[in-house]
Amino acid sequence: MVHQYKNNGYNIVLDVNSGSVHVVDDVVYDVISLLEKEGEKEQFEKGAEALCMDALKDRYPQEDVKDAFDQIMELKEAGMLFAPDIYENYIIDFKKRETVVKALCLHIAHDCNLACRYCFAEEGEYHGRRALMSFEVGKKALDFLVKNSGNRVNLEVDFFGGEPLMNWQVVKDLVAYGRSLEEPYHKKFRFTLTTNGILLNDEIMEFVNREMSNVVLSIDGRKEVNDLMRPYRGGQGSYDTIVPKFQKVAESRNQMNYYVRGTFTRNNLDFAEDVAHLADLGFEQISVEPVVAEPEDDYALREEDLPKLLAEYDRLAVELLNRRKQGKGVNFFHFMIDLEGGPCVAKRLSGCGSGTEYLAVTPWGDLYPCHQFVGKEEFLMGNVDEGVTRTDIRDEFKTCNVYAKEKCRNCFAKFYCSGGCAANSYNFHGHINDAYDLGCELQRKRIECAIMIKAALADIEGEESNEEE
Repeated sequence: MVHQYKNNGYNIVLDVNSGSVHVVDDVVYDVISLLEKEGEKEQFEKGAEALCMDALKDRYPQEDVKDAFDQIMELKEAGMLFAPDIYENYIIDFKKRETVVKALCLHIAHDCNLACRYCFAEEGEYHGRRALMSFEVGKKALDFLVKNSGNRVNLEVDFFGGEPLMNWQVVKDLVAYGRSLEEPYHKKFRFTLTTNGILLNDEIMEFVNREMSNVVLSIDGRKEVNDLMRPYRGGQGSYDTIVPKFQKVAESRNQMNYYVRGTFTRNNLDFAEDVAHLADLGFEQISVEPVVAEPEDDYALREEDLPKLLAEYDRLAVELLNRRKQGKGVNFFHFMIDLEGGPCVAKRLSGCGSGTEYLAVTPWGDLYPCHQFVGKEEFLMGNVDEGVTRTDIRDEFKTCNVYAKEKCRNCFAKFYCSGGCAANSYNFHGHINDAYDLGCELQRKRIECAIMIKAALADIEGEESNEEE
């Protein structure tokens, strides 16, 4: 499978199965397009070269077409173009793998001091009651993680909410308990905190910088955008409270191992402005993601918004490249892509590992496939006392992969997005083996932009190298 597109002056060819990316001239681009249209079986049979030369005789010199065809054949022989799919058969063994848990999302607080309009957790309540996780429940969760992690050494725990800082003492106590388990059980905990920043202070920042491997700071961008969607319960905005605190966190962590995380809605389809605003505030690690909402919500993204949204990602990509040229580069998470190593086979096939390797724990110790399934009783998998009792749910998630989803099988992005979010699939289609269509369109565009940026950065680095010489 080959995917071709043009972006910001580059002719880009992605060989999906090998992961190879080629930036090519017009004649090679058009020859590849002709060969792809001929079909997997026929495209390289005797006569394909003559077909290309005849089809392109009025556009390019015949010698150029022949040279292009020869280059393409060399890439094919090297396994870098029109490569076969080597993953589909792997899925059989993948389904049989032993399940180990490597990460937990601890819902340390089903309560929040903000009233974000798009919050899937209903102001932290998750379709239920307000509650704070006790130290005892948290201890059992960490014990469960250690017990079910097999030989895996590195374990991840995200303190999540609601707002976890509303239960700060328990967060600190659980970090200390986790550290006490590391040496005797030969484990290493990597803790993450996700916070809206309202309660951040110097004491908390000092602890976070010492103990947390990553910090996620929630802010949507420009003041008017953030305050519209992320107000206090009384209606006043949160921007002025959190910005100086977040700036202090970012600097205290040397602009590493954190990111500001925003959500864009129909209210700010010009979200590139919000990314630029966050960069101008001094943040170098940025994620601004599309809202996922019910169609009837006034802020929900709609299919009719797609042309604007796709163009905005293109505009953002160029903006970030210009900042890089000016020495003001930032990392935008949706444009970060590894074209050399890439994700392991398991990640390529099944994504985040929700319901198998990754579970969410409620304040009272119930286990769910991930934080977005919490409160949906049909996905209650067990609890920290008994462990996973609904192994049928785990097995269902185990078989959730890009080959189980018809929409994914022939999509060029499948090995980068790994099938998308199971919760979004369930919410929009009633089962986890489908895909959220609008989200898929945006994901494909982000991947195209990310690859283009890699090509452009290679050019920039080459120019900088020549200047140094």
